[in-house]
Amino acid sequence: MDWLLEPFQHAFMQRALVACILIGFLNGFMGGFVMLRRMALMADSLSHSLLPGLAVGVLLFGLAPMGLFFGALSAALVVALGAQLLARGTRVKEDTALAILYTCAFSSGVVLLSFVKVRVSLLHYLFGNILGVSNQDLWLAYGVAMVVLPLLVAAERPLQLLLFDASVARSQGVPVALLNIGLVVALVLTMLSSLQAVGVILLLGLLIAPAATVYLLCDSFPALLWGGGALGVFGAVSGLWLSYWLGVPSGACIVLVLGGLFCVAYLVSPRYGLIPKLWKARHFHKESLARWEHQH
Repeated sequence: MDWLLEPFQHAFMQRALVACILIGFLNGFMGGFVMLRRMALMADSLSHSLLPGLAVGVLLFGLAPMGLFFGALSAALVVALGAQLLARGTRVKEDTALAILYTCAFSSGVVLLSFVKVRVSLLHYLFGNILGVSNQDLWLAYGVAMVVLPLLVAAERPLQLLLFDASVARSQGVPVALLNIGLVVALVLTMLSSLQAVGVILLLGLLIAPAATVYLLCDSFPALLWGGGALGVFGAVSGLWLSYWLGVPSGACIVLVLGGLFCVAYLVSPRYGLIPKLWKARHFHKESLARWEHQH
């Protein structure tokens, strides 16, 4: 058992472990809402749009965590709300507006980072470094989790109506526009809490993969949320542990573990898996052939 616990005897690995538990559960839980609301494209766009906010934060406040946090939050909200305004005020659809805004935002972030006087690597923001999480990063992740999770649980019923049929939710008096804005804000906060761990490029994998995996295994909405959170923790911790022994980047390893779990669910899921479907099709073919031979 020493080989199993040895990585977590180091202080930096212990901080990384706490970060994995916090962000793994939060992303897995939040991912269920994102997937059912079909916000994956928006999530990808918002993750990339965090970069210019980080660059502005570094230019103005250096590497102060709160400066980076509010800079990235402002940039993501500008892109999200800007896309909605463009979609409502022009012929351009929301997905097109998002594509234009987030690519321009990401490009401006790359340019701005070239002007910062503080020594900072672009790869650090693109792919993260969970082994470098500080106590302030952990407090940020904890604070976001303590705000986002209770709000999502409290609004689970109206959100469920919104996810499955917005028109029905509106007829029942649910404030659809307000809930949509709340989901976007919760999504941005979740991504900000995970930025140090996996960076802007890999955020989407940590957010979507756990929920998509559980979605293949069950049809229960509560199981999708809580199961996604549990699977997010398992994937994040397993990826961290493997990255220690393999000597590979932890963020990429976490996303690869979660992607591997999704592939396993795709193959063996009892109801939606590829192998059970092929087996049932073959079985039914044999039964049909046997009945035909018996009749003739």
